[in-house]
Amino acid sequence: MGLLDTILGRSKPVRPDLDQLFAVPSAALTLQAGTGFTPTGLGSVCFAGVEGGTFARIQQDVGELLDADTGRGGVPVEFSRDTYGYTWLLARQPADDTAGLVNDLHAVNTLLQDGGFGPHLLCSLIGFRHADGRRLALVYLYKRGTFYPFAPAADGGERRDNQLELQVRALLGDDLRVEEDLARWFPVWGAPGL
Repeated sequence: MGLLDTILGRSKPVRPDLDQLFAVPSAALTLQAGTGFTPTGLGSVCFAGVEGGTFARIQQDVGELLDADTGRGGVPVEFSRDTYGYTWLLARQPADDTAGLVNDLHAVNTLLQDGGFGPHLLCSLIGFRHADGRRLALVYLYKRGTFYPFAPAADGGERRDNQLELQVRALLGDDLRVEEDLARWFPVWGAPGL
């Protein structure tokens, strides 16, 4: 980082640390004890879709890696595209196997990163649900190496429950590296796994 970067307020990008995902099972226990939200067993990885044979092969490898996980109740993964052109991979595990789900998401991210598609990774999320029907996701920002909570409002529509998000941020501050810049807490409406 040079003098010009300092003057212009540019910061050096944070190096992605996928191992941060392994803190989620512990954070899930804290979240359940503090708010009553429990894991759903659903998680997803979002990345910019790239065309080409190499990417298609990696996508196939990801599917085979997770589909072959029948020893832990694995089911076929689902790929989908959102309205912005991003590709989502939905992974499933039993709701009580957050560690297995995190392992799957870590494996997907690692496979994409090692295949040269790291710059195309956007985020990963792990879904949670409350007994009253409210939904919550812990979103991992790949390029920042941080998490943030995303909570759609209980009444539906595209409104957020900001109070719940801030409560979860305070609750999980010791468990996860939480994104400090609230402007980076972008909504993930309709994300698979939410």
